Amino acid sequence: MQGSTMQDVIAMFVSLVLGTLVGWERQVGRKPAGLRTHTLVCVGSTLFCLLTNHASRDFGGGNVDPTRIIHGVVTGVGFLGAGSILRQEGFVHGLTTAASVWMVAAIGVAVGVHAYGLAITGTILALVVLEGYRWIERWLSPSGEGAEE
Repeated sequence: MQGSTMQDVIAMFVSLVLGTLVGWERQVGRKPAGLRTHTLVCVGSTLFCLLTNHASRDFGGGNVDPTRIIHGVVTGVGFLGAGSILRQEGFVHGLTTAASVWMVAAIGVAVGVHAYGLAITGTILALVVLEGYRWIERWLSPSGEGAEE
């Protein structure tokens, strides 16, 4: 395997692990988008980013703007996340799930551009927010119940 191909394969597996970590947290909480959704969004985002290098090299030369693919990922995942938001009787549900899907897309993009430190930091911070902030919400809520999902 060439060095570039090996780096791409490593990036895909790093993305798989990081997306799985966030997806696991969502799955345990029985959220609408769980393990598989988060993992696939993360790995898919990484793949799109990795494809920019190949597309630029093989088809575009200097005429391909790799940031356009990242823009497409951000926009597309935004629509995916929007599908998980529900409004019932004046309450909105699914915002945290939508945000976590968007976050794993960003983690996947970071892995795709080989910014592993950012991707790992983003994963850790996402898990801190998803788990740790749950207790803060309960503490701040007058009724003792979480305000979100």
